Parts: sequence; structure tokens; C-alpha cells
Amino acid sequence: MEGDEHSTAPLRIPDQIFAVGHEPVGVRASKGRLKEDRERIYFQQLINAVDYCHSRWVYHRDVKINLSLLTRVLCFGSLVNESIGIVIQYISYGVYKSEFVKMVKFTSDELRRIMDYKHNIRNMSVIAHVDHGKSTLTDSLVAAAGIIAQEVAGDVRMTDTRADEAERGITIKSTGISLYYEMTDASLKSFTGARDGNEYLINLIDSPGHVDFSSEVTAALRITDGALVVVDCIEGVCVQTETVLRQALGERIRPVLTVNKMDRCFLELQVDGEEAYQTFQRVIENANVIMATYEDPLLGDVQVSPEKGTVAFSAGLHGWAFTLTNFAKMYASKFGVDETKMMERLWGENFFDPATRKWSGKNTGSATCKRGFVQFCYEPIKQIIATCMNDQKDKLWPMLQKLGVQMKSDEKELMGKPLMKRVMQTWLPASTALLEMMIFHLPSPHTAQRYRVENLYEGPLDDQYATAIRNCDPNGPLMLYVSKMIPASDKGRFFAFGRVFSGKVSTGMKVRIMGPNFVPGEKKDLYVKSVQRTVIWMGKRQETVEDVPCGNTVAMVGLDQFITKNATLTNEKEVDAHPIRAMKFSVSPVVRVAVQCKVASDLPKLVEGLKRLAKSDPMVVCTMEESGEHIVAGAGELHLEICLKDLQDDFMGGAEIVKSDPVVSFRETVLERSVRTVMSKSPNKHNRLYMEARPLEDGLAEAIDDGRIGPRDDPKIRSKILAEEFGWDKDLAKKIWAFGPETTGPNMVVDMCKGVQYLNEIKDSVVAGFQWASKEGPLCDENMRGICFEVCDVVLHSDAIHRGGGQVIPTARRVIYASQLTAKPRLLEPVYMVEIQAPEGALGGIYSVLNQKRGHVFEEMQRPGTPLYNIKAYLPVVESFGFSSQLRAATSGQAFPQCVFDHWEMMSSDPLEAGSQASTLVADIRKRKGMKEQMTPLSDFEDKL
Repeated sequence: MEGDEHSTAPLRIPDQIFAVGHEPVGVRASKGRLKEDRERIYFQQLINAVDYCHSRWVYHRDVKINLSLLTRVLCFGSLVNESIGIVIQYISYGVYKSEFVKMVKFTSDELRRIMDYKHNIRNMSVIAHVDHGKSTLTDSLVAAAGIIAQEVAGDVRMTDTRADEAERGITIKSTGISLYYEMTDASLKSFTGARDGNEYLINLIDSPGHVDFSSEVTAALRITDGALVVVDCIEGVCVQTETVLRQALGERIRPVLTVNKMDRCFLELQVDGEEAYQTFQRVIENANVIMATYEDPLLGDVQVSPEKGTVAFSAGLHGWAFTLTNFAKMYASKFGVDETKMMERLWGENFFDPATRKWSGKNTGSATCKRGFVQFCYEPIKQIIATCMNDQKDKLWPMLQKLGVQMKSDEKELMGKPLMKRVMQTWLPASTALLEMMIFHLPSPHTAQRYRVENLYEGPLDDQYATAIRNCDPNGPLMLYVSKMIPASDKGRFFAFGRVFSGKVSTGMKVRIMGPNFVPGEKKDLYVKSVQRTVIWMGKRQETVEDVPCGNTVAMVGLDQFITKNATLTNEKEVDAHPIRAMKFSVSPVVRVAVQCKVASDLPKLVEGLKRLAKSDPMVVCTMEESGEHIVAGAGELHLEICLKDLQDDFMGGAEIVKSDPVVSFRETVLERSVRTVMSKSPNKHNRLYMEARPLEDGLAEAIDDGRIGPRDDPKIRSKILAEEFGWDKDLAKKIWAFGPETTGPNMVVDMCKGVQYLNEIKDSVVAGFQWASKEGPLCDENMRGICFEVCDVVLHSDAIHRGGGQVIPTARRVIYASQLTAKPRLLEPVYMVEIQAPEGALGGIYSVLNQKRGHVFEEMQRPGTPLYNIKAYLPVVESFGFSSQLRAATSGQAFPQCVFDHWEMMSSDPLEAGSQASTLVADIRKRKGMKEQMTPLSDFEDKL
């Protein structure tokens, strides 16, 4: 702790603070006793020191170094007595965490005032692959708003608020924070957009990069308008960068890019300018390739380029960053040229030769001729960093003077890395470069909601609600989308966190809550409730405000018993409002575990805990099987591990739980059309249903999953897509009765009947039977996928009382089962796409582990300019448990896998054939669910005339 890089002149803690008695003298005292006393005294001294620091509001760097005593106790305490050591660590962590959280430079009143200036608000999320430096970079922005001290930005990771986030070094939950900045007139001189004054409010959401938590990213993206995409300059665009970027563009969110971890180029790899330029160019190109696939006339051109100012270069850990604008401003005055002209010369094929002082479009081959970017941006930074690291202060001060960089006298005494960090932070502060980029190139809510309304609103796009969202109208009806629930500090309560799209939400206001299953005109999933408090997030603390107008993010208290994961809120009297579209997640909960209590009397805690868990995470699904088992389903191993830890520690008050081995969800499907038309009779034998099953066309199930085709679409548009893309008959495409399971799943019932009496009367009953059957298939009670059931003929009793729901629903279920079993039923298993980065020597180990796990590689390529290979492979989810640990063992820790759910793959073996792999699997699943191991035979479902 003493050799900390932030240490400067220590603060003196007065000696009397430590006067707590003295060490017992005399040989007579037994050794054990002496030790105890000494511990007690140290402990008391420590607490006094901590109290003193708290009362003086000291930066942690002062506290940390002056508590050399703390270090003594730490070492001493943890050696002597484990428990006291732990207590001390906690206290020191408390000092460490709280002391450098400075007094905020702005108040909640200032924030509330600026919320009305809708041109001056930016809602943005920070997205990237895991470990590319999002939270570290976010610190620089938080420091600029004065919430933490500049000296520790990069080490604190302010937005990682959970203990396990700090411990694992990854972000798990997305965290919102509202920041207030006042820009100078000079910096806004070239800003052409609309603005109200110089004050800006940035609602920033730091999101996780790990694939298992990508549902948190989806929730963050829904309520923001812009995204800062962070890419590691060495690793480049990775699988998760691509996933989140596609999600962002799908939500019509405008991206800007920062190439992060620049310090690695100078300190770790020591690459020369031209090589670095090529690396950066490749990263930007790869990001643009993904963006180019989204042709969206409303969003316009989203591709990024340094000469437009939409790409920054940063080193989050050291808190510096620049865009070409920074250098263009500096050199434009020096050379007497226009800023925009200078910007264009600093990137691309522009070379400068200082000997002739001329620019040219290609490298002339002379020793002094270098690319503009290298000559004017990369080399000066490299020079300054080298001078700092070598402690050549006699050279450094004149250089800084030329650049107009003023250093404080105590900072001039720093050496090596701390000196380099302070110099770079003063010369090119990360916050300035990133803020200017966000303010200039990301849209305000006023601009963004004009083109996002189509994505957001489910109702007609010309009604008053859509118009209010489009105009971001504070006086219009309230339209607010809650994208996630955040656990509050008092156990069991939640904040509803979301974004106001139109109108205002205020404390005490009565709102109409439309849940995800709400259908306009019905009472299902609809509640009316008062908002107890409206809150805004300022760093780690929440501030209550009277009301929050549109264009802002907000947290609300008092709605948690009515909202499970997300909902749309509107004014109490607005009965004809449609909800805002539900979010589409890029991962699905395919890994499940059964949980039970260790002590039976804790069961009520478990049931309550599961309800809270389902609220706290946008993705997790908690269900109860018929056998009474409680099932928790998540996106992957890590996601489940975090969920179960939360369940036990936070939502069940530490009551112990026992979990089963992870199991995987399967899907049931068919291989070809039914061999014959099957028939089932109703229980009273008066009604007969005839049906066939066939597989859906390739890509149709995925289109339904992605929401391109669904039950709420206009039937004319839907039948046009089905006819043109999937070869359906136009008339048939208009006769889809339902999608299922859950009314939106990738299976359908289609009416093929000709001239049947009373058909419409039984339509609802057949659909109900279909929803039931498609949720629990005949093989092993798993969901069906990719099956189209065709109702071929219906014979009904002429008397209405004999053809009611009680007769038709079970018949529909039986005939659906029969038609599936006659169409070569198969199981589908979920498959991950795995991306692995590793050096060449580790490839053999990777291939052998993948072969053992039924995986196969479909792409292998070397990263240009690095010794790393990038391998992409498909791996069945069933085989993925323990995959990463086995992979690390086989490659001595050189390979890191990232698994993301990719598709459902049909298993080749026949589940109806005794002894096949699929039939063994079906028997295992049935046994686990407490069903009969033998499948119900076809004769139980099919009737003969």
C-alpha cells in the first residue's frame, strides 16, 4: 500500500490521534496476552485515524500513504488473527472508497433545471467487448463532472458498484449516472446543432461486456440514443463488440468509436507509427463493415471516421484521449490553415516531409517523409511518454511549455509512470475529447426520437402518443418505458429505471402500467398505481426531484410490485395508448438449474427470493415445474452463478440453497410432413379434428424470433412477406390462426378447411389447445419449434353445447401431438458460437478440447500484426459446462473463450428409435421431470373412425 503511485506529500495525522495507551511493558505478561493487547491498541489507533480522515474530507491518496500504520496493522492483523485482518481490510476499503469521492460540482437543482433543455441532453451508453476498458474510461467522464478525484480515475471504476464486480474486475449490471458539464464558448464555436446555452446533461449508462450479461446491454440501449463503442486497439473488434453494435444499430442508436488502450502501443508493444496507424485503420474498418450492413435512410450514414471527428483515441487507465480535432486546432493556428483542412490531412493517405515542408498523396520514400497522423499525432505523444518514463525532466519542461501545458509544483516532483500519467492527463484530458465528441456527434432526445418512434411505439404512428414521442413534447401525454428494475438498499424493494419519451412524470402522480403481456382493449397485465417518488442517479447516491420531463432517464419508487421486468407507463386517463415495444434479447436463457432449500423451513424465503431475482435481471427466468421443482434459467454458466449468488445472499438473507447440475433446454420439431392426416375425437365422440404437421421453411422460425413476422403484424403485410420470401400461397398466408407457444413462438396453426360449418366458434378452443401443446411437446414436455400445423377438416356436432371448449381443447392437443409424432419428430439442441483468441502454440490444445466436446471449427484466421489467432467454432451448449476451465488447462491458460448462443441444431438420431442417442436423452429428461420414462404411444393420441 505504501508504494502507491498516487502518493504525493502526505497529510500529517496528528500524533495525539494515536495516543491510545501504550504497549504493555514487562516480561511478566504472557506472549499471547501481549499480542492481544497490541492488536487492540493498533485497532483503536486505526479507527481513530479513519475517523480523523473522515472529518477532514481527505483524498484517499493522502489517507492511504499516511496510514503506514494501517499497512502495519494489515500485515500484522492478518498474520495474527484472520478476523481482525478482515475487519481492517473492510475499514481501509471504506476509507479508500469514500475518501476520494469528492464533493460533486453540481446540485440536483441544477440538474433538474437543465432537464428542460432537450437540445442539451445526451443519453448514451458505453458498449464494448469484455475487458476492453469501458468502466475505466467512464471514470474519466465521471471525474470531469467532479464526482471522483482526477488522480484516481481509472482505478476506481466508479460504475462497478457491486462487490463481486470489483472482485472479478468485470461489469455485471449496467449502471446509470447523470453528469453535468459546462462547456466553454471556444469549444462550442464550431457546433452547428440547436442548443440552449453551454450547460449539458449527459445521462451515461456503463454496460457489461461479458456475453452472458448482454441482456443488460439491451436494457441500456433501449433508453439511450447514442453509444460510445470502446475497442481495444490491439485485440480489435471481437464477437461481443459485433453483437452489441448490431443491437445498437437495430435500436437505431447512433454510434461513435474510441480506440482504447493506446498506452499498450507505447509501453507494452512499442510499435512504430506506421504500424500503429495500420492497426487503428483496421479496427475502424472492421467496425465500419458491421455498420455498413445497416442501410437505414432515417438514421443516415452511421459509419465513423477520424477525419469526421467520430473516432477518438484513448488510454482509459491513464485518463488521456484525443480526437483529430484536438491536434487540428493546435496545428491550424501554427500553419495558418483551416481546421477542417488540417483534420483531413491528419488521416488517410496524406504524407508530410519536414525537409521540404510539403504534403503529398503518397510516401515519397525519403527518410523524413511520414504520414500526417504519425508525424503530427503519434510521434509527439510517443516522444512525451518516452521523456516522462526516462525521467528526462530537462527535456520535458520546454516541450510542455511549447504545448502550453502548465504543471503544478507538487506534480513536477513525480517520477516515471505517475509523472507520465499526470502530464498526459493535463495535456490531453480524456473527458474533454470524449465529451466534445459526444456533444457534437451524438443526437439529443429531440433529434433521436423523430426517427426512433417507429421502433418504439406499437400503436398507429399518427396518433397523439406517437406524435408526442416524435416531438419529445413535455406537455404531451406521458409515455415512459421501464427497461429494468434496480434493487434498492432496503431489502426486497426495487427502483423502476427507465426513460421518459414524452410528457412528465412527477412524484405522487397516478400512472397506468402496461406490462409485457398487455393487449390494448383488455384488462390483462394492466394496473393503475401512484408513483411514490421520482429519483435521479448522481453517482452512487440518488436525489429525489419533484418531476422529470421527457428526454431524460428516471428511477421511480413504489411501482415494484406491479412490474416484473419491464413495462410502459402513461397517464391514468389515457386509455387508448398502446404500449412501447418489448425488447428483443440477443441471447436466450438456455441453461437451467433446479434450486431447493437446504433447510425445508426456508421454502417461503426461496419462493419470495425467486420472485425478486426475476425482477432484478432482465434475462433470468424463474419457473416452477409440475414436479414442484424450482427452475432458474440463464444465458450461461457465469450468468447463472451470479444469479444464484444474488438469490442466496441478497434475496434470501443468506439462507443456504442446494442447486442441481446445470441442464439445457431442448426444443421439439419435425423433419418432414406427416405421413398421413391424423384424426382425434372429442371425449363425447361427437366432434372430429383432422390435422397434419410439416416443418416451417428455412429461416422462418428465426424471422418469428427476431420479430420480423408476428401475431400483431398487419395480415396483408405479413402474407406478402410469407409469399415473397418463404414461398407461401397468398390466400393461405392470410389464414394463420395463431403463433405459439406464448402467442409469439416459432410455430403456427393454419386453417386449410373448405366449407366447414361452425368453424369460427371452435377457433379459440383449437388455439388454446395449440398453445398448451406447443409449450409441452409429446416427446419430453419441451417447447416445440419450427412446426406448422394445418387444420385439414373438422366435423362438429350441430348442437352448440356438445362442441364447447371442454370438448375441443383436449382434442386439439391430442391431434397436434399425433400429427407431430407421424412427421418424424426430432430434438433440437442449442448451440453456442465460441470465439477463442490464442497464440499459435495453443491451437493444438484448442482443437483437441473442441473435438472431445462435439464442437467444430468453422473459421480460423490470424490477426494481422499480432501473434494471435482468432478461432470461431460451434459448440453444443450441453457440452459447454467446464469448457473454459478445460480449455485453459489444455493451453496453459493462453486461450480465452467467449460463448454466445447462436442457433438451434437438429440432432440426427430418431427419438422414437429405441437405443438411439436422442431416445436416451428423451428418457433422461422425462425422468428428471418426474414423468413416465416410456413415451406415450401414438395410439393414445390418434383415433380411428
